[in-house]
Amino acid sequence: IDVFLARSLLEKLYLFQYPIRPASMTYDDVTHLSAKIKPKQQKVELEMAIDTLNPNYCRSKGEQIALNVDGTCADETSTYSSKLMDKQTFCSSQAASNVSRYAAAVYKKGKSLSLTPHISELHLTPLHGILQLRPSFTYLDKADAKHREREAANEGGDSSQDEAEDDVKQITVRFSRPETEQARQRRVQSYEFLQKRQAEEHWVHLHYYGLKDSRSEHERQYLFSQGHGLAENTELIKSPSEYLMMLMPPSIEEENDKPMAPSNVLSMAQLRTLPLADQIKILMKNVKVMPFANLMSLLGSGTDSTAVLRCIQQVAMLVQGNWVVKSDVLYPKDSSSPHSGVPAEVLCRGRDFVMWKFTQDRWVVRKEVAAVTKLCPEDVKDFLEHMSVARINKGWEFMLPYDEDFVKKHPDIVQRQHMLWMGIQAKLEKVYNLLKEHLTPKKQEAQSAHPLLVSGEQRVNMAKAKVKQNYGQLEKEFQKQKAEMKSNDTLAKMDVSNIRIKEEPVSDEEPMDTSAYEGMNNGIVNGLHTEEDSTDSLNGHLPGGCIDRVAQELKAFVSSTFKKQFVLTLSELKRLFNLHLASLPPGHTLFSGISDKMLQDMVLDTGCKQILVPFPPQTAASPDELKVYALWEAGDTYDQHRQVLLEIFSKNYRVRRNVIQNQLSQECGEDLNKQEVDRVLK
Repeated sequence: IDVFLARSLLEKLYLFQYPIRPASMTYDDVTHLSAKIKPKQQKVELEMAIDTLNPNYCRSKGEQIALNVDGTCADETSTYSSKLMDKQTFCSSQAASNVSRYAAAVYKKGKSLSLTPHISELHLTPLHGILQLRPSFTYLDKADAKHREREAANEGGDSSQDEAEDDVKQITVRFSRPETEQARQRRVQSYEFLQKRQAEEHWVHLHYYGLKDSRSEHERQYLFSQGHGLAENTELIKSPSEYLMMLMPPSIEEENDKPMAPSNVLSMAQLRTLPLADQIKILMKNVKVMPFANLMSLLGSGTDSTAVLRCIQQVAMLVQGNWVVKSDVLYPKDSSSPHSGVPAEVLCRGRDFVMWKFTQDRWVVRKEVAAVTKLCPEDVKDFLEHMSVARINKGWEFMLPYDEDFVKKHPDIVQRQHMLWMGIQAKLEKVYNLLKEHLTPKKQEAQSAHPLLVSGEQRVNMAKAKVKQNYGQLEKEFQKQKAEMKSNDTLAKMDVSNIRIKEEPVSDEEPMDTSAYEGMNNGIVNGLHTEEDSTDSLNGHLPGGCIDRVAQELKAFVSSTFKKQFVLTLSELKRLFNLHLASLPPGHTLFSGISDKMLQDMVLDTGCKQILVPFPPQTAASPDELKVYALWEAGDTYDQHRQVLLEIFSKNYRVRRNVIQNQLSQECGEDLNKQEVDRVLK
């Protein structure tokens, strides 16, 4: 069979499909009243008549629909001029975005009666579009609009010339920022933009010809190739392998022909072809909050839970025993808020505050979050909807119950996440200047089982019960402290040699002696046994070798930290230590518990000194922020200059630069240039 390529109807031939109509019930014999097309969008509308004389047609319903759509008065704008729903509109949608592989074929059978038999022919015409037509119900929108107009007219009543002026309302004016490329792409892909662009193209009105019309018969002849010479079909003059390649293109083209899915949709089959870390990231980015058990079930059987735990900590944080996706995963760098244009860094900080609040309590109040973060209500609502559910008159409750099973099975992960949250809390305290009421979790009155209306007698009884409960707790704590004091007295009487006690220096004139070993008998140094003679356990918990390793690890951290920054407050040092703990693998020796006293003693033991900076008495800084430690001897050429500088700040917390430069020149006996002074100050 010879195959010919017909070009006469190229870029004009469409295939119409009616998916909700059986193939046996065609529209060929139905009267087509009008037709129009938008060529660029390949959008078609057909208007067909309805047989109102058919016994299956409900005339009363047709009259009611026409009355609802057009009202009582008939004019040129009426949809149904006969006051009866006598027509319906069909609107098209594209069945496939790429139809380059589809064609309409006409088979021409050859004749073998004559002496020169004709060979059978197959004529192909490429399709320009495949459209599916379905009934349009825009007339219902018009009926709703008419109904709203009538209601507004009834409610408005008679107009009066003495109407009071509208209330003056405050208007917030915002200046739009320059549109970024990402924001422009989101706007172009938005539904509103697509609707606007579709409305801009004008309709082209067409004349419809029936299937048996003479014009249709004439047009059908264009489906055959007009010239049978080789010049007209050069595209099909190919070798057999090339021809097969044209008929069956490679799989790359098939991938391009896949229906466009939303960017946030990924099948589980596609997901499991990705690396484990990418699978977890995509799942958490879409789900946002998930228990660990659900995550394991989605990843499929045979997945190593240890590997999953290692990957999940890179993209999520532990909240209420459940995993919540990290803010920087949802708001990557250089992105901004679609509501307010706030940069990603500010959004991440605000969302971290919401996540941290849920680590303290199951309930969060939206107004409190907005007051602290200073973000617009839409951004705050997005944060809360990621991980909580709104409850009327109560606030926002964390959407998942507390996962006790995970907390019991993985205490090392919980401890590590707790350390990480402590570091985030310290950062949030600095950024937002959090007060005590923000740091202390609130007890939700709405969760209590008591009624909302409580009588005076009930309140008195509740208060008495609370006092008894508190008294019992205080008594237990007192007895516990008393027992601890007795055990400490017993330890103090033990005779253990080679023990030194570290004391904080009272002033710079009385520096701490870190070289002398005094034979005190408390049995421990800074909460740790000495490295030389420590074979006994500490309170029966840790053996001496383990404690020595803890001390070595802690000393290494303190030394490396002060060699980088030279001067640190206790608050900043604790924050850096918590971040260091969060970076360590589970089960590390430092997770055994490091107190503030042990940390401060180790700082003094590594060649640092406490600088008693005379801060003003009205300062709002916390006690940990008032404790300043500095590396006294770093072993470089600037040790003497650094010590002079620290002596200066021990007398005044604010000093002018020229005073510092003069003092350094006098004490060190040399004139320092600006670069050298800057190096010492930094």
